[in-house]
Amino acid sequence: MARIVIFGGHGKIALLAAPLLIARGDTVTAVIRNPQHATEVAATGAIPHVADVEQLDAHGIAEILVGHDAVVWSAGAGGGDPRRTLAVDRDAAIRSMEAAQLAGVPRYVMVSYFRSSSEHGVPAENSFFHYAEAKAAADEHLRASALDWTVLGPSALTLGEATGRIDARATESGDVSRADVAAVIAATLADPSTVRKTIRFNSGQTPIAEALGAAE
Repeated sequence: MARIVIFGGHGKIALLAAPLLIARGDTVTAVIRNPQHATEVAATGAIPHVADVEQLDAHGIAEILVGHDAVVWSAGAGGGDPRRTLAVDRDAAIRSMEAAQLAGVPRYVMVSYFRSSSEHGVPAENSFFHYAEAKAAADEHLRASALDWTVLGPSALTLGEATGRIDARATESGDVSRADVAAVIAATLADPSTVRKTIRFNSGQTPIAEALGAAE
């Protein structure tokens, strides 16, 4: 039984992950920006916490985290506005890492994407460029931290059903259902062998727990 904070608590993946965590006895605090989303979040069994992480400093975020065991960052600006993309996907994410250390919360799982890298190769004129830059910077900051981190890199997200199986050895991005990403988050939090690993994955044929255990 663990106490877990999910940032981006109203996102599609978070709404699928929360019930999985709660079903095994964990307590989930789902951080949301819009109070109108609280009812939907509460329906998953999670505890909604309304806060705008874009506006909070590290100490403000740390106040949310005190008393918890793990952080899942599944928040994002949603693209479209380069300034806000950098403010949320990079700056707020990095502040949440600093907050985790301030609050004494050691475990941190970052939901990134398959091709996230400082060498992402996205042209500056491409609308995806600022997101790629933001995620690369946040991922690298996390890897350099003293936290017990895992970076998850799912490929293109679909609305398909959960299969319970992934390919964590893929070298090229394919696709994977959000439901399976949610299951990967839950399994990652329960598997100490995933600490300090970057795990990129597609939909596949290997049961999730087995795939994570064999990830390099």
